[in-house]
Amino acid sequence: MSGVGAQIGMIRAVRIAGPGREFLIDDEPVDIVIADGRIADIAPTGALRPQGEVLDADGTWAVPGLWDNHVHTVQWALAAERVPLGAAGTAAQAARIMADAAPLPDGRLVGTGYRDAMWPDEPSLDLLDAATGETPAYLINADVHSTWLNSAALRREGFDSIDGVLREEQAFEISRRLNAVDPAHGDRAVQQAGERAAARGVTGLVDFDMAWNADAWPRRVAAGFAAHRVEFAVYPFDLDRAIAAGLRTGELRDLAETPSGARGLIRTGPLKIITDGSLGTRTAACSHHYPGDRENFGVLNVDAAELVELLTRATGAGLGAAVHAIGDRAVTAALDAFTATGATGTVEHAQLVRHADLARFARLGIVASVQPQHALDDRDLVERHWAGQTSIGYPLAALRDAGVELRFGSDAPVAALDPWQAIAAAVARTDDDRAPWHPEERLTVDQALQASVRTALRPGEAADVVLCGLDPHRANGDGLRAMPVAATMLAGRLTHLA
Repeated sequence: MSGVGAQIGMIRAVRIAGPGREFLIDDEPVDIVIADGRIADIAPTGALRPQGEVLDADGTWAVPGLWDNHVHTVQWALAAERVPLGAAGTAAQAARIMADAAPLPDGRLVGTGYRDAMWPDEPSLDLLDAATGETPAYLINADVHSTWLNSAALRREGFDSIDGVLREEQAFEISRRLNAVDPAHGDRAVQQAGERAAARGVTGLVDFDMAWNADAWPRRVAAGFAAHRVEFAVYPFDLDRAIAAGLRTGELRDLAETPSGARGLIRTGPLKIITDGSLGTRTAACSHHYPGDRENFGVLNVDAAELVELLTRATGAGLGAAVHAIGDRAVTAALDAFTATGATGTVEHAQLVRHADLARFARLGIVASVQPQHALDDRDLVERHWAGQTSIGYPLAALRDAGVELRFGSDAPVAALDPWQAIAAAVARTDDDRAPWHPEERLTVDQALQASVRTALRPGEAADVVLCGLDPHRANGDGLRAMPVAATMLAGRLTHLA
């Protein structure tokens, strides 16, 4: 049998473990027939005549293609070229790591993934200058809501900062500039990243890069990218351009030169609005102040009137909305704006939610686009910085029980782009030897899978299929996190084969 790129006509002897298995009377192996990119038939193994290229599943388990509903694609792809700082336990250690690192070809030192909220010391300009000298150095916080620059980088970019730390919009601007690499370079990085995603069963993602992606993604597909489906967002600074271009959420963005086998992969996504900060930067907008700073309740980057105006314009132009809201004050403000405008879409993150807002999510039909791994990465931060909050932290079961649709993502590069990591985090609520964190918010495997897919394994659905080496229902958290992926198919075409 051919490898990646082969069009499969039948998957033989596979057990269905994800959405779609409710239509089967047992878990015995079945054959899945694929025609024109869709599932044409499912029957007990041997009951149907083989058609086209046959992929022998040999009793492995199938789930629908997995989606990551929150990715910063270029930033995630370029992270592989940057200095990893996740292991830095202090500001001094992060500075030392950068001192020993090699600059990029453009002469800049770029590190990523530090988490200063638990550091015993503070980032400072003197500390980073002493370590990096006149080489422009840029350190990107794991949450991307702050960056730490040395004096050379501040001069190069035209910013001033007493401690070298830029937050919120200034930090986003630094990330935009660092991500604005040569398109050919960026496209190669995205191609390689897409192959890594397919190896984890990804068949679709929502791209929240802070760039004009309406041209970039069709260009990549026309040049041969075919690893997964993409819904790309636009930002308020490009809203006029998006409206003038006639972009509407859900519409295809094929070019005339798009290869026939890759048509239908790219769609316009929502308008992305960042209304508050983050927990890691201590800027998420909350009801109660942050410890040790009675004046700090976080920040609202977009006030109520502006948010209503943006949602009104987006809705009138046919664009859905994806509203970043981490703190409970920001979540309430987002739901208020959805109520006032009748807009549709998602609240991104929803990491701190008032009890009264659970039902409002459901009544409004707003999707909670959440990142389960963040609950585990942030549990120590929550105990320190949100100990006095009275809203629900990182709710999953509470939202689902209120009737809210959940969609899982990673926020890559904040967390790894791996849907199995999100599923494991939701099911186990721990990823170390500690007891589950708030186990009342755990989901079942079926519920976690449902939040990770857009289709089901049944006739008529797109043949986006993932073959797993283990039965997800019999795997514990560690087993889910390390799930072997034997093959990934996009509309019946192999994008990964182990």
